[in-house]
Amino acid sequence: MTERVDEHERTMAFAEIALSQIKALHQPAIPRNYEVWYSYATGYNPSLNQTINETLARSGNLSDEDLEAVYTAYLSPTRLSDKLDKVGSRVMDEIEQVMARVNSAVGSAGSFTSNLADVTDKLGSAKGGEGLRAIVESLVQTAQEMKKTNNALEQSLSASKQEITQLQENLEVVRTESLTDPLTGLSNRKFFDDTLAKAISDANERSEPLSLVMTDVDHFKSFNDTWGHLTGDQVLRLVAMSMRQNVKGQDIAARYGGEEFAVVLPNTVLRSALTVADHIRRAVMSKELMKRSTGQNLGRVTISLGVATLRKGDTVQSLIARSDACLYAAKRNGRNRVICETDPELALGGAPPAPAAEPKVA
Repeated sequence: MTERVDEHERTMAFAEIALSQIKALHQPAIPRNYEVWYSYATGYNPSLNQTINETLARSGNLSDEDLEAVYTAYLSPTRLSDKLDKVGSRVMDEIEQVMARVNSAVGSAGSFTSNLADVTDKLGSAKGGEGLRAIVESLVQTAQEMKKTNNALEQSLSASKQEITQLQENLEVVRTESLTDPLTGLSNRKFFDDTLAKAISDANERSEPLSLVMTDVDHFKSFNDTWGHLTGDQVLRLVAMSMRQNVKGQDIAARYGGEEFAVVLPNTVLRSALTVADHIRRAVMSKELMKRSTGQNLGRVTISLGVATLRKGDTVQSLIARSDACLYAAKRNGRNRVICETDPELALGGAPPAPAAEPKVA
């Protein structure tokens, strides 16, 4: 319950910052503007913050057009579908152009065939050297024209191939963007939800184990309040980097939301999942955090982790709920630790916090 209260206070702080920005800049307090400034306050989208900061530095304010442009570029639910529509439209245009070129080449080939048939008829009735010379010269001219047509078609198709390759890369960029958390570079919540659902289905079908790790940054609100949101973002990136370094193969690390992360571990039994979780915990704790603007040493960050394994009849929600329960048991029992669903601490519920196993940032 304490953690949920902390989440309420943290998000209310973001809301207050958003409203204060709207008030200071005398902007309408409409949902679009609130969403822009709330996202700015969280710092979860660095590109959005950079665009706003550059606009403020340039003009000292954000016009309604500026806000609309920021919202469309970074927050609008339709922005990715719009990108897909634009790329799809370009693909169709390119295909139509290729088909027009091919049709033109087919027409040229038909004309060449007719000319050859005409030359064949003339050869049958040709008399004397001059007549043969004229027929050969006509044939050479027709062949040269066909060669030019083929060369033009080849160059055109080569250019189309390059364009289509570029469009394929653009589509992959849009796809990756739609499934990636912009702050940490990990998979986002949508990709996590889809991946976990598929992993559960595959595990049931193949009778294989599946484990889930949920993790949360310890004392993150206090850290943000003390050192600021930019440093808080640095903490989240540090955790994300530690997760990437300790998952491999088909394992998926994702940002679940806020300062909470998740790792899907297909074909992994509980004991192995505990090992992965503890490696992540130790990797985070081993890194000292520096405040970039001053070089000040901020100490070490710690995380708490909960691990659950798939049971018969589990759904996405039930597996997450058990892993989440283990995570909050780790929080109750001193933080900076890993607890799984077989540990006795999980059953203690409201037991008083125990001392942390290793040092942590105050």
